[in-house]
Amino acid sequence: MMVNDGIRAREVRLISQTGEQLGIKSKSDALRLADQANLDLVIVAPKAKPPVARIMDYGKYRFEQQKKKREARKKQKVISVKEVRLSPTIEENDFNTKLNAARKFLAKGDKVRVSIRFRGRAITHKDIGRAQLEKFAKANADVANVEVHPKMDGRSMFLQLAPKADNKENKGDAKK
Repeated sequence: MMVNDGIRAREVRLISQTGEQLGIKSKSDALRLADQANLDLVIVAPKAKPPVARIMDYGKYRFEQQKKKREARKKQKVISVKEVRLSPTIEENDFNTKLNAARKFLAKGDKVRVSIRFRGRAITHKDIGRAQLEKFAKANADVANVEVHPKMDGRSMFLQLAPKADNKENKGDAKK
């Protein structure tokens, strides 16, 4: 932003610290008015003809802007993607353990990427891997939506699950 002596325009449309329009003034007159009020002259709309300048406390203005950015960052939700790995020949108990881990991740609001790594000749039986992934997705159908359907990526097949939106609302109702 252009402030005080950094302003290059000869004339500016001036707005006072209370918000009232003072009209078009020369740069030197606007600087003098800002100096009398012990404030800064700041260009707020540089593209306008003539540019719009405001008399304000620039330090306070910058502080307020930084404060708004910090608040916005605090309210921002970071969604991470957790990974659960299966094998095409996984046993039932191991499958259930992985299923419970995925449910915990989904309950926290994280996305879950479920992958199957094919080793050796197992790559010839992609249908078995796809069946495992579909079984996993069906078991999580009550808490998650399938975001990316099963697909191959090199020697791995994966699918991605995202938590259902209504799960978060239900948790909020349960706490009341």
